[in-house]
Amino acid sequence: MRFLLGGVVVVLILLVVGIGLALLGFFPTNANSTPPRFEQQIATAAFDASMERRAPRVNNPIPPTDENLIDGLKIYTMNCALCHGGLDRQPSLVGKSLYPPSPSLILHPLDDPEWHVFYAIRTGVRYTGMPAWDKTLSESDTWKVTAFLTRVEKLPPAVQDFWQKSAGVAAPAESHEHHDHADHK
Repeated sequence: MRFLLGGVVVVLILLVVGIGLALLGFFPTNANSTPPRFEQQIATAAFDASMERRAPRVNNPIPPTDENLIDGLKIYTMNCALCHGGLDRQPSLVGKSLYPPSPSLILHPLDDPEWHVFYAIRTGVRYTGMPAWDKTLSESDTWKVTAFLTRVEKLPPAVQDFWQKSAGVAAPAESHEHHDHADHK
């Protein structure tokens, strides 16, 4: 019993000391540095746990037709490319400047399920530069961009042709190197 009580006291002391150090300004707040590994691990674990607890597992009601995927590509270009990289397959300078840096979704496509991507877009991600788009994008447009993002490497020929004509570069081909949100925090 004493061992358990001692463990609780130690945890409480560490918590109070950590909060005190933060409130006294000992933790850096600059956005132009690489997050420490422990911070990335804690943020990733918290994000995953929150997503698992809160995000409804809903199916995309918008069929992934060529037209809807092209609409999703256009929505991505207009609203997301500034931070997440454009169709030219170049990383975003703005995205690299955020803390933590935003993921390059064209260079490193997500392999998360659609419900996960949709929820992250609609609600945003706290303590990052990712805003909640629920007041800016319609639910339908959010599903279209979600369909596009979850199929970046598996787009039908007509969408790949549109990409090539729009950006002057080919759409990424499917690779065995997938990245999920945890790689980008």
